Amino acid sequence: MTNVNRRNWLKSSLTMTAGLMTMGYAGASTKFEEGSHIESILPKKDRYARLTSNENPFGPSASAKKALKAAIDDSFLYPREYRQTLMSLIAKEEGVTEDHILLGAGSSELLHAAARVYGGANGKVLSADPTYTSLVRSAEMMGSEWVKIPLDKQFDHDLSTMEYKVKPDISLVYLVNPNNPTGKIMTGDEIISFCDTVSAKVPVFVDEAYWDYMENPKGSTTTACIKKGANVIVARTFSKVHAFAGLRVGYCIAQPEVIKKLAKEGPRNTLSGPSMSAATASLVDYEFIKYSVKMNNEGKKFVYDVLEKTGHDYFPSHTNFILFPIAMESEDFKKKMLAKGVGIKSMNVAGQDYCRVSMGKMEDLEMFADAFKQVISTKINQS
Repeated sequence: MTNVNRRNWLKSSLTMTAGLMTMGYAGASTKFEEGSHIESILPKKDRYARLTSNENPFGPSASAKKALKAAIDDSFLYPREYRQTLMSLIAKEEGVTEDHILLGAGSSELLHAAARVYGGANGKVLSADPTYTSLVRSAEMMGSEWVKIPLDKQFDHDLSTMEYKVKPDISLVYLVNPNNPTGKIMTGDEIISFCDTVSAKVPVFVDEAYWDYMENPKGSTTTACIKKGANVIVARTFSKVHAFAGLRVGYCIAQPEVIKKLAKEGPRNTLSGPSMSAATASLVDYEFIKYSVKMNNEGKKFVYDVLEKTGHDYFPSHTNFILFPIAMESEDFKKKMLAKGVGIKSMNVAGQDYCRVSMGKMEDLEMFADAFKQVISTKINQS
């Protein structure tokens, strides 16, 4: 087969495969027999409002998809050039040199790498509670102790208590800003001041997964501490505002010697060329980022209105999800919502049950509103 014919065959095969997957997503029963081999291996489209995982339903951007498709023809090559291009662009955007950057498949790999570097049998990781627990759970599995500092009465980080609890045996302080599951933030001044002080004693890891959704992200990031030489690690992911949850791209910023330690214990060439090509395009697609934030804010406004009209309090959110208290056992509430075709997260914090609902497209949020009103109405009638 000639190179030209091979390329034509590849393109036609990709087109056919994409078409098959599209039909499969659409549930086209006329195209596939029940139980056929092709139907069994194709992804199934969720037949409910998936508001569980803080995904961005509006992306990836057109520029990212174009870059992703263009890079497929180079997929037989190891993606060194794509890696270098993305690294250089991130360094430029963040105002640091490339040796301050480490790429990972989403931020998860980087969180687990930090757990391996700073965890272990003698490790103690200090963080707020509740917060995102991927890093601390990973450290616990390696024998570390999790030192939990409860959020204050307003569900904010109790930074003064956290600073007081930083003793010589603490191996890492972990902060999530904006926090998950609350959606609340530490302002730039307070978190930068905390990191400047505490990082002189122990490393501070700041997870900024939802950074892009903040009103003033550049004024709130702790990369300023890194530029001053502080022992701070900042993690970012493309999974949220860039809508790369399935493409798996993330990075962290830290001092070069810390990057070397994390690289030794963590990700090694785990990103694909097409994913990195798409991330390079998306990182500077500022109009798409604005669009994602705008659509997210519209979704939050809709849900806020629903909660206010039904007499529910909520935490104003700086993310793409909303946490609010419910007058129902959390697992029971989740099951009742799922029975009506709506997936949400639920939890109990200090004896109070909560729902965390991710933002989706408006039709998803309308499904949430209808289901929510029915579930709480049933609860009221039973009381």
